[in-house]
Amino acid sequence: MIELSADGEAVLLPVKVVAGASRTRCLGEWDRRLKVAVAAAPEKGMANRKLVSFLAQRLGVHRRQVQVVAGASSPIKTVRIEHVSVETIKAALLSAQS
Repeated sequence: MIELSADGEAVLLPVKVVAGASRTRCLGEWDRRLKVAVAAAPEKGMANRKLVSFLAQRLGVHRRQVQVVAGASSPIKTVRIEHVSVETIKAALLSAQS
């Protein structure tokens, strides 16, 4: 199970990113993290921007609510999603995977 944690009025989502994929999509779970393939190169923040856009769309929140807060230059990242609950993110992840 993906290890979500609350941080005030936000949720911290651990993510494993596979950059340079043919298309952006969820690949399931990896080591208690959400694994996401990103169709962008891991250069100049392009993969991070694509990840933020993708997660915002899949989770039903605005892009400005989603931010990479750890691991900007690593495939292992922590993403902060503002003004949501852990339960909301769990439900959105479950519906996105089905």
